[in-house]
Amino acid sequence: MDIRMLRYFIEVVRQQSFTRAAENLFVTQPTISKMLRNLEDELGTTLLIRQGRKLSLTDTGQAVYDKGRVILDNVQQLHSELSDIRQLNHGTLHLGIPPMVGMIMASPIAHFRQKYPGVELKISEFGGLKVQQAVQNGDLDVAVTALPVEDEQHFTTLHVAQHPLCVVVPKGSEWADMSTISPAQLADVPLLIYNEDFSLSRQLMQMFSRLGITPRIAVRSGQWDFLAAMVQAQVGLAILPEPICQKLDSGLLCWRPLDSELHWALGMIWRNEGYLSHSAQAWITCCKNHWPPSDSL
Repeated sequence: MDIRMLRYFIEVVRQQSFTRAAENLFVTQPTISKMLRNLEDELGTTLLIRQGRKLSLTDTGQAVYDKGRVILDNVQQLHSELSDIRQLNHGTLHLGIPPMVGMIMASPIAHFRQKYPGVELKISEFGGLKVQQAVQNGDLDVAVTALPVEDEQHFTTLHVAQHPLCVVVPKGSEWADMSTISPAQLADVPLLIYNEDFSLSRQLMQMFSRLGITPRIAVRSGQWDFLAAMVQAQVGLAILPEPICQKLDSGLLCWRPLDSELHWALGMIWRNEGYLSHSAQAWITCCKNHWPPSDSL
């Protein structure tokens, strides 16, 4: 059923006149009459009875009028909601952020919220490997993860930051006297690193494997502050990104650069194929403005 048929029919009933309905709808009276005949033919029933200047509804006409008003109201509401979404007055952004990158994302999130206060952010916090899978599955619109990603052909990537890795050691220990610490020096040391679902954890294990080193993993955790507390308790040494180290208590702990080509490279990823919501497109634009191409890696 053509929505216009319903609209013309309902306007005729409201105005009790084909002429006034045509004027209000900015069409000709023959167009109104033709549309009404087509509607009656499609439904196989008479909707209106003319009695002189008066128009009366049949029982089926009354049903079509009542339901038609609801349908037109719903269509109008749908158009309004779609317009709001396109203008980003309404919508939802499903964003994945590993726990340790929250500090880096605070500024672009604040800018996005200021520009699009009607968009709700639903943030999922778990390791980079999980967020990659969630983006690929369509459960998340966009996510931040350590680069490179697995199955790169499935994603578009925006590089946002790169930082060195550091070894966190107790204050006053012999490790604190070193200027840098190599992976080989960590071969026999209990290590504290992130859980297996973190991309950085996978990259560290790959680095040790390339060097022929089998690391002694003492503790795994998704919380950087817990790993730091374990260093303070002298359970082992932690390998953390430099921005995370800057949040530690320098009176109790210190950190030295890890002598390795491995860095903590962060990127924003989204699917190459599939629908990308208006909210997600706006978020990506916001991030591109926050990390312009000249700052990309």
